[in-house]
Amino acid sequence: MNVRLTTGSTIEVNEGESLLAALKRYEIYLVASCGGKGSCGKCKVRIIEGDAGCRSFGKLTESEIDQGYVLACTSFPEGDLHLDIPDSSRLVVGEKIATQKAEHLHDLLESFDVEISPMLKTISLKLPPPSLDDNISDMERLRRALADTGLENIRFSHGFSRSLAEALRDPEWEITKGYFEDLGFREAVFIKSHGHQKRFGAAVDIGTTTVVVYLVDLTDGKVVDVGSTYNSQMRHGDDVITRIVYATEGGGLTELRETVVSDINDLLSVLCKRHKINRKDVESLTVAGNTTMAHLFWGLNPEPIREEPYIPTINSFPLWKARTAGINANTEAPIYTLPCVASYVGGDIVAGVLASKMHHKEEIALFMDIGTNGEIALGGSDWLVAAACSAGPCFEGAGIRHGMRATDGAIEAVSIDPETLEPEVKVIGGERPHGICGSGMIDAISEMFLAGVLDQKGKFVPEKSGSRLRKIDSDLEYIFHEDEEGYVGLTEVDVENIIRAKAAIFAGVSLILTNMGLTVEDIQHVYIAGGFGTYLDVKKAIILGMLPDLPEEKFSFLGNTSVAGAYLTLLSSDLRKEAEEVASRMTYMELSVSGGFMDEYMSAMFLPHTDMSKFPTVAKLLK
Repeated sequence: MNVRLTTGSTIEVNEGESLLAALKRYEIYLVASCGGKGSCGKCKVRIIEGDAGCRSFGKLTESEIDQGYVLACTSFPEGDLHLDIPDSSRLVVGEKIATQKAEHLHDLLESFDVEISPMLKTISLKLPPPSLDDNISDMERLRRALADTGLENIRFSHGFSRSLAEALRDPEWEITKGYFEDLGFREAVFIKSHGHQKRFGAAVDIGTTTVVVYLVDLTDGKVVDVGSTYNSQMRHGDDVITRIVYATEGGGLTELRETVVSDINDLLSVLCKRHKINRKDVESLTVAGNTTMAHLFWGLNPEPIREEPYIPTINSFPLWKARTAGINANTEAPIYTLPCVASYVGGDIVAGVLASKMHHKEEIALFMDIGTNGEIALGGSDWLVAAACSAGPCFEGAGIRHGMRATDGAIEAVSIDPETLEPEVKVIGGERPHGICGSGMIDAISEMFLAGVLDQKGKFVPEKSGSRLRKIDSDLEYIFHEDEEGYVGLTEVDVENIIRAKAAIFAGVSLILTNMGLTVEDIQHVYIAGGFGTYLDVKKAIILGMLPDLPEEKFSFLGNTSVAGAYLTLLSSDLRKEAEEVASRMTYMELSVSGGFMDEYMSAMFLPHTDMSKFPTVAKLLK
């Protein structure tokens, strides 16, 4: 069966193959935040001509179904099709969806004033070929040459030894050998022909919602390319707890591990193919993620993470290999996993603190990673305390009817005229809106609250909402944009989900300050990490009640600091040591067993808060 696309290309679909799977084979990637389960409604496509068997329409509206929209993951062609893929459904692989710009990362590396020192060291050797007089084995010949340079006690794995004969003879005994040191041991990783200069690494951020891969040239630290996709583990739950349950009670640990490894391999494959890079030249990797994501990636039992006293299997990881993980790089490539602190503060926060440099400064700073898990770190050069509160994935678009990531076509900013109640939107990329991202959601709710469209509980006030408030498929929804191709809005359920998320974040900040005997006024700087921080309006986030009410100049936005920390540690042995030191210095505060967390959370379940004295600038706006 053939599927003709409106772009002019044609793909072939196998019998019993979904549209999503077929498109992926042709490297046409769609957003599928549920992992292809049919529940998120993000992979919608429109059938212009032809028929397909549709097992589920998920969250598609009746109007969309009438227009011919289906979900690619649950639709199976019954003959030839003519298909249109909306821009909002396409998943772009590259810099456009990166949460940290490549040039900024290189500047950040240079600001640390460290030499580029990848995990693998190399040495060039010219070995005398064997003869009847010099008839020792290839391995002994290599050991002898290494000993002559002062390199002794090097381990040689089975994988390395299997290719040794060809690796020495093909370049006529003139080679470059790569090796790494770990816990006092040296181990050989690869042999290349002398003069082979291609050396690449990958910095990987395994987020609960997204997976990001930076392909890096290890010779100069430049980012070659960037790839990002939704974490396909989402098909088994949006948060870490549901995935832990699936891994343990559902027997799905192996499946979850293989799922995220497949995501990483898919991105690496696209990046390497685009730049004609042999995967064997990807010789080292670093991985940053929360504690659960790190455990699932390595196939470690995560069950103790969610059970009191909440103790993970590993906080500091050995240098395990790509072969062990199943990553399609050089099979002997070492993988450095950024250390975790506790069950709910992982390597992503260690990476973030490292990238922020807050641990070098005397001032009291607050680090906030506003993502699915809402991690917080407080302190400076003298002390560091960290905590976590589950915010959910709504700020990254999951669970929101028209939610999407901060990519082209996403509404990033909203303003509402208080007199006419007419909204004005700003769209990333300047094109027509396809959805709304986290910063746009925060803007929208803050503006609706100031205009009286929402009350303090986050409920719509119909008599003050004007014609933009409509009932669509039994849900009240406020429409920000509408044209002949569709509309973008927020439902009352969407608003409730966002308020829950911001309440968890603010409650975590409040409690950690209280437990340290500090107040908001003691915070001298706030570092914001997370995908939508680039577009976030501080004033609107304060009106929402997500950020503490502080002067705007005290806030800095750092983007995806998890992948930034992975990038830094990929390129520098000094920064790998520094990451380990940050993790060892950080004290973890378990909010789930704190008697005050639920009180703080319930108080924050209003716009902006039940205690308006915590938000004096918002109180002035409402007078």
